Amino acid sequence: MAVGLNLMEPYRQYQKVYNMDYFVDKSEILAEIVPLLNTEACYVCVTRPRRFGKTLIAQLIASYFTHNIDSSKIFDTLKISHQTFYKKHLNQHNVMYIDFSNMPRQCSDYRQYENYHQEKIIRAVKKQYPDILTDEQDAVWDVLDNIFEETGEQFIFVIDEWDALFQMSWCMEKDREEFILFLSNLLKNKGYIEFVFMTGVLPIRKYSSGSALNMFYEYNAAQTEKYSEYFGFTHEEVQTLYTKYSNLCQEREVHTQIRLEDLVFWYDGYQTMEGKQIYNPRSIVRALNDNKIGNYWTETGPFHEVINCIQNNIDAVREDIVRMVAGESVKADIQEYAANQMKMTSRNEILSAMVVYGFLSCKGNYVRIPNKELMEKFEQVLNQREMGYVYRLAQQSQKMLKATLRADTDTMEEILSVAHNTEIPVLRYNDEGDLASLVNLIYLAARDKYDIQREENTGKGRADVIFYPYRLSDPGIIIELKVDDTPENAILQIKEKQYLQRFLGKLADKQRFTGEILAVGMAYNSKTKEHQCKVEILRKNLRLR
Repeated sequence: MAVGLNLMEPYRQYQKVYNMDYFVDKSEILAEIVPLLNTEACYVCVTRPRRFGKTLIAQLIASYFTHNIDSSKIFDTLKISHQTFYKKHLNQHNVMYIDFSNMPRQCSDYRQYENYHQEKIIRAVKKQYPDILTDEQDAVWDVLDNIFEETGEQFIFVIDEWDALFQMSWCMEKDREEFILFLSNLLKNKGYIEFVFMTGVLPIRKYSSGSALNMFYEYNAAQTEKYSEYFGFTHEEVQTLYTKYSNLCQEREVHTQIRLEDLVFWYDGYQTMEGKQIYNPRSIVRALNDNKIGNYWTETGPFHEVINCIQNNIDAVREDIVRMVAGESVKADIQEYAANQMKMTSRNEILSAMVVYGFLSCKGNYVRIPNKELMEKFEQVLNQREMGYVYRLAQQSQKMLKATLRADTDTMEEILSVAHNTEIPVLRYNDEGDLASLVNLIYLAARDKYDIQREENTGKGRADVIFYPYRLSDPGIIIELKVDDTPENAILQIKEKQYLQRFLGKLADKQRFTGEILAVGMAYNSKTKEHQCKVEILRKNLRLR
């Protein structure tokens, strides 16, 4: 994306998204922005993880306000067109669009970076205001001051990825301080400012010491509800997109490969401060476009950096990762402003960075892996050799699944004993909860074939762990865990509580599980330190009848 004044480029990019099959109208954000023009609250910064539509909203805002272009063909069809102010502001403002992820060629230091952006802005301004006298030594704010004094014209600044510089390997603390000063000189207390909309991943308050950027009203996902519905897809929007997907598949005579519950399972898991469901929009659109559920997070970028950080701080976060992969939430002191160029050493800093970058979701003082898409990434972490005993146990998971399906209880008990003998700190065997965490770990390989659910409401009670097969003809598994009890009693509880009922419509009313249903009882004797297992077929394969 270019840097300049009254550019056509943001509109062209927004137009491309508008023309897609799965466009979502977020134009009503303008109804919240227009009243802020030329007020004290005209400085807005929205921080969100990547892939949550920040750039698209920046393009939307620029497309609506930008002078000298005609975006009415799009906006006349959007919800915002019903607002009384709509025509008054449509394409009537000077818009300075700055994408700070733009880098000069072979950029290797801050001075080169800042000069590049100053020159780009000054060149664009001089092109539109050729009669305004400027000095060669003038900074960009001097030039804009002159324009305002001579013409009275103001500017809306749309700034995307304000923190892109902080991700550069050569960016040092001094560079960050200079950049904050640059932004302050450009934006703070300037008559030429009509409105500023700024996006990024990292919160500005962490980096703006004193009063440098204290004019901004900052909105993040964890602490502020305002603007939340515009970044990410709401559940209602996903339902609407799914209906469109089904209709398009029918029109094009293509078989639908995705169910609505698949989208929920794979891409839901985030929420606003008030608990409203939010989906990863990039993954939703990719899945519907490709007619295929899958993992659309890239292998490079921040997640790769987080994995490196975890590997360098194994002791700090290993048990947390085990518990979260087991489906649990982990209590943490989330320092929202701690993610500083991905240099993290403490447990809370690492978990905080994962929240900031969208790899974990946060509710109160607890964090968790939000959905299947991210769960796959964390499972990759468990398979890193640096994870030590966790890696070794994960390698046994394929063997454990095969032994369970064969009712080979000797092998199952042997693997459980090996796991116990590693003296995993996170699994202290105080109750069935610790056993359940172990089950999720030693059945890691089963996640390729099963949706593994913890503590499901089932029949007349709650089952400890249930394995729902993705292929309906594969065996389903119900596991009940006992400490200082017998596996026979565990299976008896499965029967008495009618846990089998969960396979009579768990994922979709129109589909039925036709494979065998296995009851698995697992017990641990705290005195003898021994495990016992029992496997029983609750229901035969329906297709063989």
